[in-house]
Amino acid sequence: MWMRSALAYRTSFLMMAFGNFAANALDFVAIMLMFSRIDALGGFSLPEVAFLYGTSGVSLGLADLLLGSIEGLGRRVRDGTLDVLLLRPAPVFAQVAADRFALRRLGRLTQAVLVLGWSLPHLPVEWTVGRVLMVPLMAVCGTAIFAAVFTAGAAFQFWAQDAAEVQNSFTYGGNAMLQYPPTVFARELVRGVTFLVPLAFVNWLPALRLLGRPDPLGLPGWVDFLGPVVAALMCTGAGLAWRLGLRAYRSTGS
Repeated sequence: MWMRSALAYRTSFLMMAFGNFAANALDFVAIMLMFSRIDALGGFSLPEVAFLYGTSGVSLGLADLLLGSIEGLGRRVRDGTLDVLLLRPAPVFAQVAADRFALRRLGRLTQAVLVLGWSLPHLPVEWTVGRVLMVPLMAVCGTAIFAAVFTAGAAFQFWAQDAAEVQNSFTYGGNAMLQYPPTVFARELVRGVTFLVPLAFVNWLPALRLLGRPDPLGLPGWVDFLGPVVAALMCTGAGLAWRLGLRAYRSTGS
């Protein structure tokens, strides 16, 4: 329904999608401007930073397209309109995710795909079948990890009711951080996004393996391949948090 609504006015939809594309493109323009003055950032060249930017952007773009609307759950909890979704013969999670589905978010995803596509042939990597397969695997695992963060943040709103910005700090804020090499951040921060909120498995750790870069934390090499396991565990935990939050919902009492 929301997709048909968005496409009812094609020119308006295209302008909004392009605006979404352009707004995100400015982030990469800023990176290009930095590289007009420097040769490397944290030891990473422009194609390598573009690879980090693209892989993180594609993962967030897919998760945002599918689940971005879920951040509005707090409003439904506050005004009691979540009750309407509970009465419908469909999973509440699917209804909340589809609520006000914004097809214009394809602009963010398209821009990230273009940057990623540009970076791949410019990377100093000898491409093998295994390394080629790592790229889509990173996108799938990264999407699942961001989706789990979206879901866990929405579940927290059952209690907090107005915590969308807390969720955004880990999703959009995490994406902004993952666009840059881990070598430019303090080691304590890198540890935090590896062990506490494991966003490093979206692209940092597999990208270091792909690019032949050393791990700044000195972790064993096999840790770089734990992305699917981490994604599965995070999705399981987020699913449990969602169930607990939904059971704790008590409407507004009015």
